[in-house]
Amino acid sequence: MEVILLKDLEKVGDKHTVISVKSGFGRNYLIPQGLALIANTSNRKRLADLQNREAREESKKLDVYLEMAKKLDGKKLKVAAKAGTSGKIFGSITGVQISLALKEQFGMEIPRRKIVLPDDVKTLGDYVVTLNLHPEVVKEVAFEVAAG
Repeated sequence: MEVILLKDLEKVGDKHTVISVKSGFGRNYLIPQGLALIANTSNRKRLADLQNREAREESKKLDVYLEMAKKLDGKKLKVAAKAGTSGKIFGSITGVQISLALKEQFGMEIPRRKIVLPDDVKTLGDYVVTLNLHPEVVKEVAFEVAAG
């Protein structure tokens, strides 16, 4: 069964993509929850309209994203983590923690799906995170993982 996703779903797919799923998953979960539409010809035509509308909304936000990127120039984010004596932290740093730190320190709300972390952040030290704010605005921000 082919469906059009209406929201980003982890481990399933991205918003406005046509994917193939098992019939039961589509009929019993995705469609009733409002997460997907059946990918028939009329809904595929609506998909183009949805994508165009969303692209227009994102282009309106371009100035906001450029302003956010300017605010982050030369700034260093500090993330506290519990660590052992060897400098290895318990667990790892996630996009959610980076998002919360950006909100606390700089007053910016950036969704975690726009945050791309380096492979594994499991030790204390300095790292660089990439913020995919807009297709035209990609900002790299340095951050430090400190014992806290």
